[in-house]
Amino acid sequence: MTKKKILYVEDDESLGFLTADSLENQYEVKHYTNGETGFKAFTEGEFDLCILDVMLPDMDGFEIATEIRKRNQEIPIIFLSAKTMKEDRIKGLKLGADDYLVKPYSMEELTLKIEVFLNRSHKTNTKSIDTYQIGPFSFDPSNYCVSKDKEVTNLTEREAALLKFFLDNKNSVLKRERILLELWGTDDYFVGRSLDVFISRLRKIFKEETNIRIENIPRVGFKLVIE
Repeated sequence: MTKKKILYVEDDESLGFLTADSLENQYEVKHYTNGETGFKAFTEGEFDLCILDVMLPDMDGFEIATEIRKRNQEIPIIFLSAKTMKEDRIKGLKLGADDYLVKPYSMEELTLKIEVFLNRSHKTNTKSIDTYQIGPFSFDPSNYCVSKDKEVTNLTEREAALLKFFLDNKNSVLKRERILLELWGTDDYFVGRSLDVFISRLRKIFKEETNIRIENIPRVGFKLVIE
C-alpha cells in the first residue's frame, strides 16, 4: 500500500531528524528546515498532511498555513510550537489549522493525531454526501463550502465537519463534550477553545439571517436553530 505523504517543516535539525525518522516507518516524510523551501515543496508536490513548526527562518509556520489555505482548504495542518500562549494557539486555529501541539510533544500523541486526520480526510473524500439547504444557503460538505447566490465561503475540513454535525442534529441541544469527542476525539481545555473559534467563524457566515443561529446553552453546549 502506498504510504501517505507528509510535509514536515522544522528548523531544529536534531528534533526534525528524530521526528521524521520515527514517522518514516508509517509515512513518506519530506522534511525541510526553512519556511520558504518547505512552502515551495508544497506548491510543487502532492501531500496528504502538513506538520509545521511556527518559528521558522524566512517564512514562519503561520505564513505557510495562510498560503496553503489559499490553495487547499482540505489538507490537514498540524502546528508544532514551543509557544504555550493561548493567543498563539487560537491564531493558528483561526488560520485554518486542525491542531496545535506544544513542544515537547510525544511521538505517540503526534502519530495518533496524524492518523485521526488522515482517516477523517479519507472518509470525507470517499463517501458521497448530499448538499444541505440552510435557508438561502447551500452547504456542500464534500467540497467544504457554503454558498449564497454567487458568493462562496470556503471552510476548513474541521469547520465543514462541525457544520455537518450541527445540521445532522439541527434544533437539538448538543452537549459540548459530545461535539468534542465526536470531532476531535478528546475534550481537553485547548480543544474546547478550538471549538469556540470554529463556532464563531460559522456564526459569521449566517449573521445576516436571524432565523439561522447557533445558540449557547449555558453549562451544556450548543444548538443550531433553523426556523
